[in-house]
Amino acid sequence: MATCTTTPSSSLMITYAAASTVHAQALTPSVLSFKSNKPTFSINPLTLKTSIDRKSGIKWANLCPQRDSKHHVLAAVAAEAEVAEATDENDGVAAEGGTATAIATAPPKPKPKKGKAALPLKRDRTRSKRFLEIQKLRETKKEYDLKTAISLLKEMSSTKFVETAEAHFRLNIDPKYNDQQLRATVNLPKGTGQKVKVAVLTQGEKFDEAKNAGADIVGGEDLIEQIKGGFMDFDKLIASPDMMVKVAGLGKILGPRGLMPNPKAGTVTPNIPQAIEEFKKGKVEYRADKTGIVHIPFGKVDFLEDDLLVNLLAAVKSIETNKPKGAKGVYWKSAHICTSMGPSIKLNIREMLDYKPPSNV
Repeated sequence: MATCTTTPSSSLMITYAAASTVHAQALTPSVLSFKSNKPTFSINPLTLKTSIDRKSGIKWANLCPQRDSKHHVLAAVAAEAEVAEATDENDGVAAEGGTATAIATAPPKPKPKKGKAALPLKRDRTRSKRFLEIQKLRETKKEYDLKTAISLLKEMSSTKFVETAEAHFRLNIDPKYNDQQLRATVNLPKGTGQKVKVAVLTQGEKFDEAKNAGADIVGGEDLIEQIKGGFMDFDKLIASPDMMVKVAGLGKILGPRGLMPNPKAGTVTPNIPQAIEEFKKGKVEYRADKTGIVHIPFGKVDFLEDDLLVNLLAAVKSIETNKPKGAKGVYWKSAHICTSMGPSIKLNIREMLDYKPPSNV
């Protein structure tokens, strides 16, 4: 009996027993059985020879192998036939002699990322050659004392402009709770090193007081309308208490920029001349972000090391003094300083809190 099987190359093959004679009439569809789960492979060629019996007139076919072996395969189809790989088992396509085609469905496209999720991961970011060179000046996990850290900070500055010296403190607080929020101001004894443009919202007699105290911009309702129109050419906005009813409508504009007057920040006060003088000299407002980190600029890298040290100690003392009532456990978790475009330098927290400056500083 002959069986027709499929091969991965889409050829139809016939398996037969050597030394057997197959009559032409016997090669009917009812005799052939199709198998697809276990294909038979062979490379032994066969030749088909037909003969006619002169007496009986019967035709038959002789399958003659070119090698002597038990089993051989005959190529029954001259042209390659494409056989569908995917079949539907539930529809019984093989029994009905039909073919099934697999419908390829394209995978859904991923949604584009937005906001911070679209930023490259930290491991995928590339640093500039300048940054990689100055990064070698400090050890990554080492904790430095204040004097060494500030000296290293000045050494790392290599840009074409004067960078700002920044301090970053991670505190053990959760600002989503009201009793763990931190927002205050600190007067830097040596100043910030940058010119602060102050605008004042007031009316009546205090209008002239603000001008005489050195305010860059002074106005009332007219200045409020300018701010609503997009005017933001100032660094600090101070308001007198009687103007807060009118200033309340600017919350959506000034709030995201950190310019909204607030009593805790010292920008809502009846003593406007004193507030102007403090901000001009180096008063800095700070607050803990939603992760509990405080960012404070404490000068410029072209300051003297002693001046930077005095400003940094003033910032540390202010944060310690304004510790929220709800803060529990260890208050200081980590402390780093850096330049605007440089790597961070880790500080020894215990040494930082216990540090006492020399008498000449």
